[in-house]
Parts: sequence; structure tokens; C-alpha cells
Amino acid sequence: MSRVADANASDASVTRARKRAVLQIGGSVIILGLLFAFLPRDELFAAFGRLPTTVLVLAIPTYLLLHLTGAFKWRLLVNAASGGLGGVAAVRCYYSGLFGSTFLPSIVGGDFVRAGLAMRLAQSKAGVVLGSLLDRTLDVFALAAVAGIGALLVPRALPPESARIWLGLAITGGVVALGGLAAVLAVPARRLPMRARRILAKLRARGRELAKSPGRVVAALAIGMSLQATLALINAWIGRYVGIDVPLYVWLFVWPMAKVSALVPITQGGIGVREAALAALFAPFGVSAVLAVAAGLAFQGMVIGGGLVAGAIALLLGRIGDRETASAKESTPREARV
Repeated sequence: MSRVADANASDASVTRARKRAVLQIGGSVIILGLLFAFLPRDELFAAFGRLPTTVLVLAIPTYLLLHLTGAFKWRLLVNAASGGLGGVAAVRCYYSGLFGSTFLPSIVGGDFVRAGLAMRLAQSKAGVVLGSLLDRTLDVFALAAVAGIGALLVPRALPPESARIWLGLAITGGVVALGGLAAVLAVPARRLPMRARRILAKLRARGRELAKSPGRVVAALAIGMSLQATLALINAWIGRYVGIDVPLYVWLFVWPMAKVSALVPITQGGIGVREAALAALFAPFGVSAVLAVAAGLAFQGMVIGGGLVAGAIALLLGRIGDRETASAKESTPREARV
């Protein structure tokens, strides 16, 4: 009976995942359809026409090289929690996650792909879980920090009334985020089921290992901020060709905020939501919705292309690793294996 129940639960889970994927793809199609319906398409295509092909060709390898830094940051945290994850394996897992972020339901789907593969390759599953959770948390803080720096600078580009509105929104968002974190930390462990308590005990043990290396956490946060700021600059580079002429600090505010909006799991990989958010966020700075959407879609093209290449690299690294493992087993004497 237990196996039948587990099989039914698994089938139900797969069905829900498929429905969610269909709904999210439908959400992207609807939002993009509305954007193309209400925006002047001739101006939109003219903006795309100003973007040289060489920009996208150069942007994809730059995007992948930049995310090598992200793989290093993630491995730094996993191994600080005694995860025992190798460098090549970390790149394989991280690039698999990049592929999943684009082509699986919601951006968070990539995190599950990355962590799930890492649990097979690392020495400690708890270390992978804790390191991955901390990595995602630090990414959110890095986005908030970059957006905060931009928020401190953007009032120069806004009328006083608009500046007060945006500053108020930034403060409100910070208070809500801190309140949510405090609420999560306030939940007592004794209210959790026994299985969850055991998992929590393992995570706390790895957390104590992680606490011994505060320098790694600070370094990871600094790397995360540099990564997010560089991605914002890549967007500014693409936007300049499209026709967006605003100071760089405006991008430091607008792009992280649009990226956060894409985390809402109503579209596939945030496609559509990010572009609509860019149009709304750029409006106070005098940037037309057409140019904002064009820049967002151009960057999305780079993300899709980079995700496909990342998936191919991860697959190649996996095959190389499997061949090396098989070769090592064949070269080991049978009595040594026993």
C-alpha cells in the first residue's frame, strides 16, 4: 500500500509540475502578446535593428564567463559548510542550474537542478543544502545592496516628488524583507515534525562549520554584489545600443528591481514580467516603454542563448566525468575494489 501511495503522490506531483509549466509559459505568452499589441511595433523593431549582431555574439560568452564567478562563489559557501564539492563538478552543477533557470518553471527551478545534481557529487548533502540556501540569500542581499546604491543616487535624475516616492518604496521594501526574515527565524524548532527536526539538526551542524569561516561569507557577498553590478552594466551596454541614454546609476537601481520582479512564478523564467517591470521602472526617467522592452528582450535573448550553451557545457562535463570514473574503475584491480 505504501508503494502505491508513493507512486500516486509522485504522479500527482508530476501532473502539478506540468500544469504549472503550462500556466507559466501561457503567462509569458500573454504578457509578451499584450506588450507587442500595445507598443508600436515599428519602433520596437527599429530599436532591435540598432543592436549590432556582434553585441549578442560577445554578450553570451561574457555572460558565461561571468557566471564562472558565480560558480566559484557557490562552491566557496558549499565547501565552507563541509560540502566537499570539486571545482569541475561545481561548474557542471552551476551551469545545469543556469539552463534550468531559463527552461524550467520559475527561476527557482534552476536552484533545485543545481542542488540536486550537487548532492550526487558532493561529500555532504547537508553542506550542499546549507551552502545553496546561503548562496541564494546572499544573492538577494546583493541585489538589494546594488539597488540600494542606485536608490541613493537616482534622486539626482528625478524631480523631488518622484524621488521621495521611490525612496519611500525602497525603505518599505527593506522593512518588509527584514520583517519576513525575522518571522522565519522566530519559528520554534519544536513545532516542526520529527523528520524536519533531524534535517534541521544536520543543517545546524553544517552551520557551525560555516560560522567558523565568516570571511568566506563576506567574500561571497562581495562577489555577489560585483556579479549583480556587472550584469546591470551589461544591460546598460545593450540598452545604449537600443537607444536608452540614462546614467549608469539608474541601471543599478532599475535592473535589480526588475530582476526581483521576475522571481514571481507566473511566467516562464520571468519572461514578460521583467520587460513590463523595466517599462514601469524606467518611466520616471523619461525612457519610453518601447526602448525599455526592447532592451529587456535583447538581454533575455542573451540569457536564453547563454542557458543553452551552459546546458551543453554541463552535459559535456558530465560525460567527461562519467568516462573518467569508468576508466578509473577499469584500471583498478578487482581485489582492490573489494
